[in-house]
Amino acid sequence: MNSFGLKFKISTFGESHGVAIGCLLDGVPAGLDIDEEFIQSELDRRKPGKSEFETARKEDDKVEILSGVFEGKSTGTPIAMIIYNTNQKSKDYSNIKDIFRPGHADFTYFHKYGLRDYRGGGRSSARETAARVAGGAVAKLMLKELGIEVQSGICEVDGIKSLEFDYESAKRSIIYALDSTKEEAQKETILRAKNEHDSVGGVSRVLIKGVPVGLGQPLYYKMDAILADAMMGINAVKAVEIGDGILSASLKGSINNDAIRADGFVTNHSGGILGGISNGEDIVMNVYFKPTPSIFKEQQTLTSQNEEVNFSLKGRHDPCVAIRGTIVCEAMAALVIADMLLLNMGSEMKGLLTYYKK
Repeated sequence: MNSFGLKFKISTFGESHGVAIGCLLDGVPAGLDIDEEFIQSELDRRKPGKSEFETARKEDDKVEILSGVFEGKSTGTPIAMIIYNTNQKSKDYSNIKDIFRPGHADFTYFHKYGLRDYRGGGRSSARETAARVAGGAVAKLMLKELGIEVQSGICEVDGIKSLEFDYESAKRSIIYALDSTKEEAQKETILRAKNEHDSVGGVSRVLIKGVPVGLGQPLYYKMDAILADAMMGINAVKAVEIGDGILSASLKGSINNDAIRADGFVTNHSGGILGGISNGEDIVMNVYFKPTPSIFKEQQTLTSQNEEVNFSLKGRHDPCVAIRGTIVCEAMAALVIADMLLLNMGSEMKGLLTYYKK
């Protein structure tokens, strides 16, 4: 499946070393102000080659809107956006044409489809996520008009955990670090792994503020379930926690329950979601990225002819994919909230009466 969402729906296309990548957004309400500079700024946050902490592949990631926008506003018809690939080095992958890279999707794509695009992983490459960020930027524009904001930052790298979560500080950090007192140590461990031809994992913390009570479609389209679905669909993500997450399993109910008072919830162990429905509190998630599988150490693997071989990878790769991945987490979270807002409009008769009865 190459599409996500029910009412606010994104479909993406393209490969890592193809001509272009892009997305089609369907369900964007007509009359939304489309700020192209903002959309580009979101892509700039994710684009590669900005620092030594990222892949050296330099892509401008200039987005071009092809349809669905007229005189700066959405028309209610599908919005198509395209991003041309300009800095592919396909020859870097010639030595793995018949080799399955450990930790990658090479093995599974080949056995599912009987062939694979070995140039940077083709469709399975994280390059595709630029299209998600473009779509997520449009969703953010819609959320902004409703006072909803999606933020994120890196709260852990290679086991070095943040003790505080400053989202404004993360915006100024080259690695989007949430804790400035841990940032240097996190940078050092990334560069150490890079110099050793290895990689490290990391954790993105996502915060969604201003979400109204009532979003989520039980039982099979719950808010937390779809947020987890969206995050797990991002390359290299291996786990998602909402609220206290796995810590909840070690707490007693008397501690884990969020007491309710007239002015709101006393605590937020639930992460802003109860019964699959938003409760008005901040939605908080931790998204866990594995170490980038593209490393330059010699590794053991198989060829497409089932021969055991040792090989060394070439190319340009992120030493910590979580850094740019956190921007993708924001985009997918924004797409989920936009979808849930539209789905929720018909949950009560008064919503229909307000809109249709004049």
